[in-house]
Amino acid sequence: MLQALGVGEEDEALYRMLLRERGLTPAELTERSGRGARAVRQSLHRLAECGLVSRLAGRPTRYVAARPDTAVEALIARRQQELAATRQAAQLLLADLPADRRHRPEEELEIVFGREAVATRFQQLQQSTRQELLVLDRPPYAQNPSEPNPGENDLLNRGVRLRGIYAPEALELPGALRLIRAAVDAGEEARVCDVPLKLAISDRSAAILPFTADRDAMVDSALVVYASTLLDALIRLFDLLWNVAVPVFA
Repeated sequence: MLQALGVGEEDEALYRMLLRERGLTPAELTERSGRGARAVRQSLHRLAECGLVSRLAGRPTRYVAARPDTAVEALIARRQQELAATRQAAQLLLADLPADRRHRPEEELEIVFGREAVATRFQQLQQSTRQELLVLDRPPYAQNPSEPNPGENDLLNRGVRLRGIYAPEALELPGALRLIRAAVDAGEEARVCDVPLKLAISDRSAAILPFTADRDAMVDSALVVYASTLLDALIRLFDLLWNVAVPVFA
């Protein structure tokens, strides 16, 4: 459960033991976990470093678990700081590229093949969005459309503006209106009108769209477009559609 925050499975198992029973010694944790004493000590050290456990005063040494709500929020905040630092480092690395390689025409387009690869590339684009995500939504889908998109919730929780234009047929799918209502309640701006293609634009600097118009193969390949006149045209298309679309929920 905590692996996404950098906590290993064995470390989390010890943390759960301490949640269930307060004030266990390293020896007691060793006995109950079936692990070696050294491995347990190392786990306790890592857990203490990330604020999930602390030592009680006195002898013998005993450990207690921090409250999950406050401790996990602190871990999330630290991971967000690490991600922000990584993004900044990526921009610094970009400066090392020779100027003539930063905007080569052949590097403004990327073709992705395979349904899983397309879904992964969309998730990457979505997760990298810092200010605004623009979406034209219509079937078919690479992922199950009846399940919530956790990436959207993450964007909205981070204060990213999310604007979606849905094709009428997208609203007819089972559970679609329920999911869109939940997204709107969370902050998404949702409108409906006829849309000519599937499209997502991240921060007006990159876009992903189907590589083919063939409906049967539409989710099996994608075109990723970076800064170019093509991207400018796609942004203009979204803006024009947004102006004529109407709110999903009046």
